[in-house]
Amino acid sequence: MKNIFVLAFIFCTQNSFGQAVNVEIKKDPRIDNLIKQEGTIIPPATSPQITGYRIQLFFDISKDAVNEARSKFISLYPKIDTYVTFTAPNFFLKVGDFRTQMEAEKIKSNIDDQFPTSNIIKEKINLPRIDQ
Repeated sequence: MKNIFVLAFIFCTQNSFGQAVNVEIKKDPRIDNLIKQEGTIIPPATSPQITGYRIQLFFDISKDAVNEARSKFISLYPKIDTYVTFTAPNFFLKVGDFRTQMEAEKIKSNIDDQFPTSNIIKEKINLPRIDQ
């Protein structure tokens, strides 16, 4: 009786696993375009970008005032990247490439005394440095 079950099991497994099956994948051609678009580098970026967080420290009409704030921040945190952008009529100083809002909050809490009007914004960021 036991042998019959063993033979039946072997017969069933050989029939089910021995079959050659061709699988055809049908997909929308727009999927390939989305994959290509996700990996492209959009100028002025120099590396792939992801959605993350930065801290906007300061903004002013005067670029000199923004550069002064930038120098002050770099002296405190030399390993955190800084970015100055211009959106008429102001220059904006943004810092960091944080993947999570918690990473940005940690730095923001340390710099609140020097930059009390800073706030965290969500935008495209460069991949963070490994050496931080």
